[in-house]
Amino acid sequence: MGYVDEDRDGVGGVGTRAAPEGDWEREPHPSDSLRTFGAVVQALREHAGLSRTELAARVRYSKHTVESVELGRRMPDEAFVERAEEALGNTGAIRKAARHLSRGEAGLASWFRRWARLEREAASLCTYECRLVPGLLQSEGYARAVFEGTIPLRTDEELEARLTARMERQAMMRQRPTVPFSFIVEEHVFRRRFGDAEAMREMLDHALERTAPRNVTLQVVPLEGGLHACLDGPVQVLETAQGKRFGYSEGQENGRLISDPKEASVLCHRYDTLRSQALSPNESRALLERLRGEL
Repeated sequence: MGYVDEDRDGVGGVGTRAAPEGDWEREPHPSDSLRTFGAVVQALREHAGLSRTELAARVRYSKHTVESVELGRRMPDEAFVERAEEALGNTGAIRKAARHLSRGEAGLASWFRRWARLEREAASLCTYECRLVPGLLQSEGYARAVFEGTIPLRTDEELEARLTARMERQAMMRQRPTVPFSFIVEEHVFRRRFGDAEAMREMLDHALERTAPRNVTLQVVPLEGGLHACLDGPVQVLETAQGKRFGYSEGQENGRLISDPKEASVLCHRYDTLRSQALSPNESRALLERLRGEL
C-alpha cells in the first residue's frame, strides 16, 4: 500500500522479504510524491556512480523495476526502500522520502491528495471559503458547473471522475457524525448565480441539508461585515486524533499543506477570530433560507 501514514517513524528492516515483482502493478495515476521519491533514488544512484543495472543487482530487483520506481510509475515496497537505502549510502534520505509516498487518486488534483487523506482521519475540520461553495457542501449540479467551467477544458471522463470524487468526499460527513465540521463562508458566495433558479435552490437546499446535523456548523460572513481576520484567502485547518494541527491553502493550479506547528496555530487563531465576526449558525441558516425564498 505504501507509506501514506504521516506518523510512521520508519519502515521494515533489511530482512523484510520483497513482494514478487509481478504483484507490483503500474500506478494508473502516478502521484507527485511517487515522482519525487523516484527523483531522490535516481539522484542518489547517479551520485554513487551506479547504473540502473548495478543498483538492481544490489537491491535484488530487476532493472525494469528500478527504472519504473525512478520514473514514479510504481509504488516501492518496504524491502526496496530498505535495500536502496543501504545501497545508496544510508543517508536516511530514501527512508524519509518514503514516509510521504502516496498513490495517485483519480478525480483529485495532485496537490490536494495528501490533504484529502488527512481530512478523512481528522478529529475536527474547519473551512473558510471566499471564492465558491466549499466542496463538502456543493450540490452535484453546482460541482458539475464548477468543473465544466475550468480551463483547460476536461474530457467527459475526467469531468465525471472529478464529480464522483467530490461526491464521495462528502460521504465522510455522514459517516463521521461525532467529528466537528465547521464552515465559514462569505455571503456573496451563496449569492453568485449559476444555472437557473432551480439550480440555485438545489445548491442552497444542499448546503442547508449538509449543515443540519449537530456536529456541523455553518456561519456566513455578511456583505456588510467589513474587513476581517481571514482576508489572506481561503483556508482549511484540521486537528488529528493525536492533537497535531495542519492547514491547507489553495490558489491557481497549486495547493500548500501547512504542517509547521507555529504557522498552523496562526491559521487556527485567525479562524477562531473570524467565528466571532461572522453571523451565528442560526442567523446564517436564516440567511440562506431567505436567499432561497428570493429565487
